[in-house]
Amino acid sequence: MRENIHRFFRAARGAGVHVSPAESIDAMRAVAQVGVSDRTILRDALLLTLAKSQDEKLALGDCFDLFFSQPEPRQDQPEAEGEDASQNADQSPSSGAASDASAGSPPAELGALAQMLLSQDRSAVAAAIASASGAASLSDIRYSTQRGIFSSRILDAMGLQRLRDDLDELSATNPALAERLRAALDALREAVRDTVAQGLALYAREEAENLRNEILRNAPLARIERRHVAEMRALIRQIARRLRERYSKPRKRQRRGHLDVRRTLRRNAAWGGIPFLTAWKRKHRDRPKIVAICDVSGSVAQVSDFFLLLIHSLHEVVDDVHSFAFSSHLIEVSDILESKSPEEAMAEIMSKVGFGSSDYGSSLVDFEKEFMSTLTPQTTVIVLGDARSNNLDPRADILRRISERSKRLVWLNPEGRLAWGFGDSEMPRYATFCSVVRQCATAQQLERAVSDIVATYQ
Repeated sequence: MRENIHRFFRAARGAGVHVSPAESIDAMRAVAQVGVSDRTILRDALLLTLAKSQDEKLALGDCFDLFFSQPEPRQDQPEAEGEDASQNADQSPSSGAASDASAGSPPAELGALAQMLLSQDRSAVAAAIASASGAASLSDIRYSTQRGIFSSRILDAMGLQRLRDDLDELSATNPALAERLRAALDALREAVRDTVAQGLALYAREEAENLRNEILRNAPLARIERRHVAEMRALIRQIARRLRERYSKPRKRQRRGHLDVRRTLRRNAAWGGIPFLTAWKRKHRDRPKIVAICDVSGSVAQVSDFFLLLIHSLHEVVDDVHSFAFSSHLIEVSDILESKSPEEAMAEIMSKVGFGSSDYGSSLVDFEKEFMSTLTPQTTVIVLGDARSNNLDPRADILRRISERSKRLVWLNPEGRLAWGFGDSEMPRYATFCSVVRQCATAQQLERAVSDIVATYQ
């Protein structure tokens, strides 16, 4: 059972549940306490020790139900042949049944697999498949193209070659029994295929999900198909979670700084240089302050939706974040992002200022009039937009003043660089006053840009 639980941990990781070594040890201790005889109690124990959120609890429950829908591998096969024989002897005699039983009784010289199939002991066959699956390392399956390979490995581990030899001998001596054995072999192949399909659903999910995420990470956000929007939102949440885990606590670990060897030696000269007292080099770090200004006009609305979703997570990583959104006019959305769920916040922001015609000049005027006080010499300003102002006054002079009052100005443009400066694009003019200008058309580029920004404060 221990090996089976370890395989379950692997399946759980494939289902998207993070299972650390410490959590797996806790789970094994819980299993040792509750036992494995009652599957309901076992399920509850594993969910309590491994799931850390409601989503993980649901995913883990589905994984448990799928994983334990097959019996565990058993070391010894039950001797069901004798029981079946005694049951046949106890049944009321009839001429047809008696002749069938005598004709269908498996000869003793047949192999174990043939004996098992002819005895029609389903539990023994299922346990044998489970044991052979472990021997064939079914948990290593990753792609649907490997189903045939693992099916063959499982059948070989069960003794398929000996079964074929038995079939050849029976075909010459007992054709009726051989026909029964062929039918049982066909049913066995089907059961093995089902087991491999179950293993693929359990163990290949992580690989398939990683491949899908890698494709989505490099797909242009502006051209994501509607059917992939939910998956992209989930991917952005994963990116946000990684940012939170990476940057939420490092300052506490680095608070003391590095050992100052010279000052330490001078301070301990009275004790012969034995470092009773230590001195540390402390590097001053600015407290993170971020102002995010996001274009949510119709031309970049889909990209902005994902960007705001990522900015939503920054409010959990950085203490001082002010967020703004604009189309033709600009509003502050910090309270919306902090007080509401991501989906609710996105819907409300878009309903207020989203999908309009962009006017960068008017929006910058709104920012200068009402929100210029949010800028300090420690503030990083992030602007996400295509810099297309519909041939209206871009007010680059306001952007210059924003740049002068802040630590740095970062512009993330979802358009390709070849489009900058053509048509109504004001990107070359705006870029003059930016510390960093980056193309940000994919989730991977978005993650890298935001990660680099937050990292400068660590």
